[in-house]
Amino acid sequence: MLWSFAYFFCLLAGYYILRPLRDEMGVAGGVRNLQWLFTATFLVMLAAVPLYGALVARLPRRVFIPLVYHFFVANLAIFWLLLTLDFERQIVARVFFVWISVFVLFAVSVFWSFMADRFSSEQGKRLYGFIAAGGSAGALAGPAITIGLAQAIGAVNLLIVAALLLEAAVLCASRLEVRKENNLKSENAVGGGSLDGIMMVLRSPYIAGIALWVSLLSVAATFLYFEQAAIVAAASDDPAVRTRIFATVDLAVGLLTLAVQCFATGKLIARFGVGPALALLPLVFAAGFAVLAAAPLLAVVIAFQALQRTANFAISNPAREVLFTVLARDEKYKAKNVIDIVAVRGADAAGGWLFTALRSLGMEMRSIPLAAIALAAAGFALALMLGRAQERRAGAPPPGA
Repeated sequence: MLWSFAYFFCLLAGYYILRPLRDEMGVAGGVRNLQWLFTATFLVMLAAVPLYGALVARLPRRVFIPLVYHFFVANLAIFWLLLTLDFERQIVARVFFVWISVFVLFAVSVFWSFMADRFSSEQGKRLYGFIAAGGSAGALAGPAITIGLAQAIGAVNLLIVAALLLEAAVLCASRLEVRKENNLKSENAVGGGSLDGIMMVLRSPYIAGIALWVSLLSVAATFLYFEQAAIVAAASDDPAVRTRIFATVDLAVGLLTLAVQCFATGKLIARFGVGPALALLPLVFAAGFAVLAAAPLLAVVIAFQALQRTANFAISNPAREVLFTVLARDEKYKAKNVIDIVAVRGADAAGGWLFTALRSLGMEMRSIPLAAIALAAAGFALALMLGRAQERRAGAPPPGA
């Protein structure tokens, strides 16, 4: 459990060193161009998923997990070199925006696939909150490292710090392999083909339901991201001010999430069940968009973003990961990766173009959030259905029985 905590800490500390830079690059590139960056990210994901599927099929877990992270470290080294040499900075910045969006989903998806392979359903309900708190602690440490070192070593050299944290994550993953009581499972490759994950999603109503829930909430989150970008851009044209705003949201989310995960997540999921825990996020989206429609203000969007991300990271995301503990081993790696990568980024791209289309049809900032409330309502109903299905698959009685 402690090695898992440290593993997730290192991953998200590295990511959150880079995240404010990504958000500032998105605004600086033009709010009305964000849908192109989201679409580019989705296309890269489509190309990457079969490659990852082939990797998982052919290599044992103890080999392919470090290989994925070493690949991202090599990418960071290339970005560091290009930015240090000031080579085509605007193009590199756009590529970096897409890359970091791909990186965080792959890195976190591989982590939670490993956790689903390592812990049972009941263990996940009790321990995933604490393990996820490692990521929240990393989300706090990342901005703190950025603030402390940015001036001393330069912003570009923070890429090296992020790379070192990824290598530390590999060390933690290797310790989990050593501590596995029966290591035979990790010695064997999962097998199958590179496109198996897509077929698993299409064939299984349970897995397809998870993909649909993730997609609905991802579209809603994209709507909020675009609303945030537009409101922040209108509030200030100073990149430093905008970066501080994004960092403030990250800090608030980190503090709130860490507190909930350490003291409440495990108890809440064990007491009320996976379904109600999943349903919390759609409820927050529905309430938040209703308030945003009435008052599209900077303070409102910051509070809304902080609350929905806290609900997601602290409660709904650990509950979502419990859904995967009852799947077959190949499904935990292949189908989960398709959901985490293709479904999320596909929904991001669809949400970006839908938001742009609604704006082009003349809908205002006060009316667009109303469309997201319908998505949240569908996500709420689906969450309860998935919770009941997970309990049946796990062979566990309903919570409180």
